[in-house]
Amino acid sequence: MTLKFEAAVQQIVFQEYVDTVAHLSSRVAALEAEMVRVLDHFSLAPVVRALMALRGVQLITALTVVAEIGDLARFDSPRQLMSYLGLVPSESSSGATTRRGGITKTGNGHVRRVLTEAAWCYRFPARKTAHLERRAQNTSDPVQAVAWKAQKRLCGRYQHLMRTGKLKVQVCTAIARELTGFLWAMACAVQTEVR
Repeated sequence: MTLKFEAAVQQIVFQEYVDTVAHLSSRVAALEAEMVRVLDHFSLAPVVRALMALRGVQLITALTVVAEIGDLARFDSPRQLMSYLGLVPSESSSGATTRRGGITKTGNGHVRRVLTEAAWCYRFPARKTAHLERRAQNTSDPVQAVAWKAQKRLCGRYQHLMRTGKLKVQVCTAIARELTGFLWAMACAVQTEVR
């Protein structure tokens, strides 16, 4: 380590911090390895693998979504899933007046958070990276088509909303809402393949 502090106590605290980060990083890696091992025996593993073809959705995000929600295809429409996750605008209506507010935030906040985090990845232009290609290679053509359609739509939508002056937080929430629709479409595509 080349970083040196004037006071010895600062060096000790810094080294303790570095050691703690290294230890926790190894624990995270071990947990991820266990998730990969267990995935082979999971009944919804095909859905998890399909979701990983999407940009911003890797193992932990895909497993979180499926573990928290279960079968995404059980919802009749993507709008129903969006509502279940609290990603739809709230509404205050009185007579002929309708006012829309922020998202309702009902439902599963954990899934809503990981999808909002995944939405940040769509701020970059759409492209098929080698990493995404590797994740998608074991999925069917319909799943890959949905993943590419999602990337083109969501990257363009992100840029459009930013140009209109929306706050980044609002843009990511809107992208997470639309991403939910693509998650639902993928789950339905996988369910059709399994039948």
